[in-house]
Amino acid sequence: MMKKIAILGSTGSIGTQTLEVVRRNPDLTVTALAAGSNVDHLETQIREFHPSLAAVWTEEKAKELKRRTRDLPVKIVTGMEGLLEVAQQLESEILVTAIVGMIGIRPTIAGMKAGKDIALANKETLVTAGHIIMPLAKEYGVRILPVDSEHSAIFQCLNGEDRGQLHKILLTASGGPFRGKKKEELREVRPEDALKHPNWSMGRKITIDSATLVNKGLEMMEARWLFGVEPDHIQIVVQPKSIVHSMVEFMDGAVIAQLGTPDMKLPIQYALYYPERRPLVGERLDFSRMTEIIFERPDPETFQGLRLAFDAAAGGGSLPTVYNAANERAVAWFLDHKIGFLDIPELIGRCMEAHKVIDHPSVEEILATEAETYERMEHMFLRDYGEK
Repeated sequence: MMKKIAILGSTGSIGTQTLEVVRRNPDLTVTALAAGSNVDHLETQIREFHPSLAAVWTEEKAKELKRRTRDLPVKIVTGMEGLLEVAQQLESEILVTAIVGMIGIRPTIAGMKAGKDIALANKETLVTAGHIIMPLAKEYGVRILPVDSEHSAIFQCLNGEDRGQLHKILLTASGGPFRGKKKEELREVRPEDALKHPNWSMGRKITIDSATLVNKGLEMMEARWLFGVEPDHIQIVVQPKSIVHSMVEFMDGAVIAQLGTPDMKLPIQYALYYPERRPLVGERLDFSRMTEIIFERPDPETFQGLRLAFDAAAGGGSLPTVYNAANERAVAWFLDHKIGFLDIPELIGRCMEAHKVIDHPSVEEILATEAETYERMEHMFLRDYGEK
């Protein structure tokens, strides 16, 4: 039986790997694609996968894509309305949310209300709006199927288990390119250094988040909502080779881990076919060649972004939105060589301190908090770093 999927963020890292999975599975078909501005890549995808609907962000890019694909039976839409149309498309069964940023919240909600299962790769949706998303999933009877390797690992470890017996989540981190470094050693780090991840091939923003360990903080906040576990029952563990993707500890002390090579196609395929497992071509673990698996504690003094994430989770309400938005803007500035590596957590912390927390924020209040945080960041930048 053919399984029909729509993809938000089809030209990004997760989106392109999702389409690799589609190529290898003839019973998967793509009904809709959405991208930001990469018209060249999106046109290529449209010609290969033949969706009936495609979205790009701006009117200008939409006009260009319409011109390029006028020989094809594809409808081109644009902006947030376009994303919502892709999310609610009648043909699709599963919505893959691989779009980056809080722009993914409204389409995810729209997709759930339209009865779509969500293959979730958009961290920001649960980080900022988990209190809205998880009850909605229950209300509309749809499944949130995690695509992040760590959350997929936890999901797999819990499969068939009584979640009431779960004691602790052990969320693994590679440690990024600066594992073992001290704070002073990171003062002169350049974007080129931070983009050299030892194990994973990812987008630029998430690679910087991995270098600061902010990514692990975001994943912790995501995990609390996905699995109904409070932050003090989530432990971050550094596992440098990215072989153990995460673990769960039960009330009796038993620990179950999910292991595998660092290949995002496994969690993507697992989400698309859950609960079925399918063959997957790729490198396999060879235990005869594996001499040891090392675990370490992360250094919260060096990687203060991780500590701030636990503060944001404890504060709750709109505070995780501030954490996420401040990091998003700070990472963009760092990638543009406008601020230093250590300025990223510094700016996040200052924004969190200045924010008046809103308990149980609505989607509108979440988006307003994001805008407020961006505005605060601009003031800080002009005051402390000079003209852009």
